[in-house]
Amino acid sequence: MESEQLFHRGHYRNSYNSITSASSDEELLDGAGVIMDFQTSEDDNLLDGDTAVGTHYTMTNGGSINSSTHLLDLLDEPIPGVGTYDDFHTIDWVREKCKDRERHRRINSKKKESAWEMTKSLYDAWSGWLVVTLTGLASGALAGLIDIAADWMTDLKEGICLSALWYNHEQCCWGSNETTFEERDKCPQWKTWAELIIGQAEGPGSYIMNYIMYIFWALSFAFLAVSLVKVFAPYACGSGIPEIKTILSGFIIRGYLGKWTLMIKTITLVLAVASGLSLGKEGPLVHVACCCGNIFSYLFPKYSTNEAKKREVLSAASAAGVSVAFGAPIGGVLFSLEEVSYYFPLKTLWRSFFAALVAAFVLRSINPFGNSRLVLFYVEYHTPWYLFELFPFILLGVFGGLWGAFFIRANIAWCRRRKSTKFGKYPVLEVIVVAAITAVIAFPNPYTRLNTSELIKELFTDCGPLESSSLCDYRNDMNASKIVDDIPDRPAGLGVYSAIWQLCLALIFKIIMTVFTFGIKVPSGLFIPSMAIGAIAGRIVGIAVEQLAYFHHDWFIFKEWCEVGADCITPGLYAMVGAAACLGGVTRMTVSLVVIVFELTGGLEYIVPLMAAVMTSKWVGDAFGREGIYEAHIRLNGYPFLDAKEEFTHTTLAADVMRPRRNDPPLAVLTQDNMTVDDIENMINETSYNGFPVIMSKESQRLVGFALRRDLTIAIESARKKQEGIVGSSRVCFAQHTPSLPAESPRPLKLRSILDMSPFTVTDHTPMEIVVDIFRKLGLRQCLVTHNGIVLGIITKKNMLEHLEQLKQRVEPLAPPWHYNKKRYPPSYGPDGKPRPRFNNVQLNPIEEREETEEEVHLLNSTTL
Repeated sequence: MESEQLFHRGHYRNSYNSITSASSDEELLDGAGVIMDFQTSEDDNLLDGDTAVGTHYTMTNGGSINSSTHLLDLLDEPIPGVGTYDDFHTIDWVREKCKDRERHRRINSKKKESAWEMTKSLYDAWSGWLVVTLTGLASGALAGLIDIAADWMTDLKEGICLSALWYNHEQCCWGSNETTFEERDKCPQWKTWAELIIGQAEGPGSYIMNYIMYIFWALSFAFLAVSLVKVFAPYACGSGIPEIKTILSGFIIRGYLGKWTLMIKTITLVLAVASGLSLGKEGPLVHVACCCGNIFSYLFPKYSTNEAKKREVLSAASAAGVSVAFGAPIGGVLFSLEEVSYYFPLKTLWRSFFAALVAAFVLRSINPFGNSRLVLFYVEYHTPWYLFELFPFILLGVFGGLWGAFFIRANIAWCRRRKSTKFGKYPVLEVIVVAAITAVIAFPNPYTRLNTSELIKELFTDCGPLESSSLCDYRNDMNASKIVDDIPDRPAGLGVYSAIWQLCLALIFKIIMTVFTFGIKVPSGLFIPSMAIGAIAGRIVGIAVEQLAYFHHDWFIFKEWCEVGADCITPGLYAMVGAAACLGGVTRMTVSLVVIVFELTGGLEYIVPLMAAVMTSKWVGDAFGREGIYEAHIRLNGYPFLDAKEEFTHTTLAADVMRPRRNDPPLAVLTQDNMTVDDIENMINETSYNGFPVIMSKESQRLVGFALRRDLTIAIESARKKQEGIVGSSRVCFAQHTPSLPAESPRPLKLRSILDMSPFTVTDHTPMEIVVDIFRKLGLRQCLVTHNGIVLGIITKKNMLEHLEQLKQRVEPLAPPWHYNKKRYPPSYGPDGKPRPRFNNVQLNPIEEREETEEEVHLLNSTTL
């Protein structure tokens, strides 16, 4: 989901309009002709913020002038609003953890005072388990509702059950006594649209009418879905996993996990799946579960008032979402740990496991598929795999890696083009066009006309005596000398060859349409389409290996295992391995993906083939780029996300990244006891910084602490409303002891309580490799840069992301690619004739060296306070 293409700009409250309208120290990263737009309003842009023109914090004088020298000590009374965050801001993990520890100590100190305090202590201790229980219950119930509604609306495109309108096709024929085994999907109670409209069940007229009605319902569902998203909840579109990863890393997107988003995403997810678009519901179910977790967390003060604790609930909710999506509770926990969570302590692991358990139990109780399973395509294989099959399994892994690399590049290129052209301004038209093309091409092919989950089920299923699919149309060989299984390997019949041809066309169709479908303005998941592509390729490979083993069973690779009349090859197993390989190539998941697919099949026996295919797909995909599809979309949208998987191998220093730069205005700072309320208000109104270092004095320049812009604004407004005598000329004191003031001076304002007394600092010679690790592991918003205790500058999370992107654009390969002309390629020598510097076997454009100046030591000499 591209953030700047949301339908209502009202969702970007206080967001940055464009990096091109930012202050002078915000630079476009155009080192290699590519611009990265951090348009997502990186909140911790303490020195590089971009506040909309004309937006000021208005502070009114409240109360009369009073010459009393009593201080308003804000330590005695908490200020409402201090410590909270605005929209599109990053939380301070360290401060949130400190707040939680202080709350915990306060509760423990009071629990022995009375029975009521002990009850409150127990309630606080069990609130975590209560919120994940409610989240699991809601996630399972909503998943069951979505599954039932999607199945019914998917079958509605083909016909309707006259005996009970709320039955889908399968349920309609359950109670019929006129259904035959060969045509068990046909019964008098189920009527196609051609039978209802023109009264014909067969013939060209019936086919054309069913074709028209199929397209009509597909377009209707798609139009209704995109309209609901556009009008009521723009955040309900897309998969949601890139944004959830960003939110779990500490970023705040108000409304993304709200009630409206939950309701509209649930409804439109059903419509989008029923429309037949090449998408799935599994990814959006993670978003739905996280919405439930966010809503229930507001019922408990422990989580509603602490953003870091709330993200523990969201981690557990994402595990519950995958649990109900795939019927894989353990896989859901591992998915949350491996793929989406930024901070995952041990207690979150336990609660995630419990939430996944509750969600799976509720879904099993609802039994939406009528097969006593959690998913539609649950299968069991009874034939073991053999050693020689590792080679085709690895080939499927190579295909999955190549598919993942191709899809990521093609989809990102299309999404980038959508953002830069007029086509992106008409999301409803785009959805209608994609849905129309999908419906027109999908209907003639029975494998593309099927619901994607049903297609995967058919591809996974092994051929047994009760299967009537064309994939199981084998010729019975009566010359087999030895029968060791009920259904041995047999030569393929005409139905199998016809099915292979249709599957090849379906594979091409799915590959192309998935590229253009993922990212449109309806709920769209990627798990099921990727698994379908891999399952199609795997089934084709499985049938090919099966026929090869049958006709050449005397080859040395088959001779030991595949006797005549033996059932040694299972094509459905190849489909399962291919599905895992393609999904791994797109998402770059490993452990969690193997466990999810293992829980789908219910057999430990096939873990080794799955591991081989998934690791091969990851290695092949990483050869073309280490980013998965979700990381690529995070980077495309410019979300402030520091990926822990990336390695920082450059040799830059903190002084190369900090602000202000050499030609920038001096650093805006506060002094601890010689500034007035008017001075601070003027600095807030004249700058767009989100925080200010506090120093001892102009002469000392020693660091005292750090004050956030929002906290300063709220504290001053609260003091004027609640305390008499606070005026514009009142002295603001951040020190512990107030300096002596003349008797006629107005009442001073003490703001030490909002001051961060222990901000993280590094020296100007600290390697950026260490600074990046500090930001990743501690979740910092900003870090001050000092020299001998004197503040020189500041590094924010946005500065970090800009620097990393700048280094990526400046890195040039040592040798030009084969398709480049040498004259177009940058020379190995700089404009001064000297060789360009080389670090870690890559060639870098030299970063401008900085020299210490008096301006960095005496920062306030040229500043008017």
